[in-house]
Amino acid sequence: MSEDLTNVYPVLLAGGSGTRLWPVSRELYPKQLVKFMGDESLIQSTIKRLAPVLATENIRIVCGQEHFHEIARHMEEIGIASGDKIIGEPCGRNTAPAILLAILLILKKKEDAVLCIFPADHVIRNIDTFHAKLRSAIKLAKMDYIVTFGITPHYPETGYGYIEGAGKLPEQAFALKRFVEKPDLKTAKYYLESGNFFWNSGMFAFKASVMINELEIHHPELLKKMQQLDLTAGTASLESYEQLPNISIDYAVMEKTDKGAVLPSDFGWSDIGSWKSLYDFLPKDADGNVIGGDVITKDTENCFIMGYERLIATNSIQNMVVVETPDSVFVSDIETSRDVKSIVTRLKEKGRREYQKHKTVHHHWGTFTVLDLQGDFRIAKLIVYPGSALQIKTDTSAAKQLFVLKGKVKTTLQNQDKLLNKGQSVDLSASQSAELENPGTEPLIMIEVKLAS
Repeated sequence: MSEDLTNVYPVLLAGGSGTRLWPVSRELYPKQLVKFMGDESLIQSTIKRLAPVLATENIRIVCGQEHFHEIARHMEEIGIASGDKIIGEPCGRNTAPAILLAILLILKKKEDAVLCIFPADHVIRNIDTFHAKLRSAIKLAKMDYIVTFGITPHYPETGYGYIEGAGKLPEQAFALKRFVEKPDLKTAKYYLESGNFFWNSGMFAFKASVMINELEIHHPELLKKMQQLDLTAGTASLESYEQLPNISIDYAVMEKTDKGAVLPSDFGWSDIGSWKSLYDFLPKDADGNVIGGDVITKDTENCFIMGYERLIATNSIQNMVVVETPDSVFVSDIETSRDVKSIVTRLKEKGRREYQKHKTVHHHWGTFTVLDLQGDFRIAKLIVYPGSALQIKTDTSAAKQLFVLKGKVKTTLQNQDKLLNKGQSVDLSASQSAELENPGTEPLIMIEVKLAS
């Protein structure tokens, strides 16, 4: 690694819920944690494509505190110790506070730090070209520019914001003239023909000190409030953080600064903002289909079909999205599939759990999967990671039995320790609690039966 890159800190923004990719992406398990195709989640892929250029020990990930432990697990899966690399936000306050939180914590370690900001849920096809542009962006950042990666458009997209560049800078960049909102089709065609308009990727590079100075000029209220936060624990309290302005870095700084630079970038980028964009990005079969899971097709063309648990069989359909999860199925015309966001809103209004979480919920100790749920009983599967422990409680009107399917469990019930092996069980009567610990080196699998009294 080049010596002059040791002060460069990649910061991944891992907030958001990705509602346009429901039913796979949900509030408690957003798209950056999902393995859509292949063995890597989006956040794992984002980390791995940075690693050849930038030091993995410098990576920082800003996320909601509810995703803290799962992101740590994803990092450990690809051989990167999570350590102090994850910054948990008490609540979402948009990109400006998230980026500034990372800046303030990084400055405690490195006064002359350069930050590269990347959404954790984007994909890039041409990695070598991306690396070349990343090096160019860092060079510009060290010249005191605030660099935004402007994606070269190949068609008149109306779903992205655009950036206009004017005036040549080093590294084949342009001075940032203005940001423009998502255009209509006629305007998007004009931008495409002009040659100096680029899609707004949400990726940036800048010196921490330069961004601090620009915030002092353009949004001193945010900077002052952030600098007053107590960050000794590596994050802030919910009470103080939710008082911050809810504002994007574009509005807070980029639309006002005279230090902005647009770096034209053409490396096969997609923000995976909908099932259609994921379909466009992934390779197709001879019938133009993208297929994942247990799927049988007949006379099916130009479709995105993904299953996680059950067999999907399709007959005589074209240009459709079919996505199956254990508790929900989404079927849509592929061109309008981004409208699933309005369905998620309706689910939320109705108080349906499907908008928020899957049947399997991830915890720091493992996973909890509801297998069956009736009026007077619930059957669930628990997977407990090696070395992890959890508390099991019963309320005043229910009892539980936990049966060991695989591994060993150390139970602590009424101050009594007991080691249970495969085929053994423990009973909890109403208003009891027990600690379960996996002392082994393999995952512990248990079945929990909860019965109403």
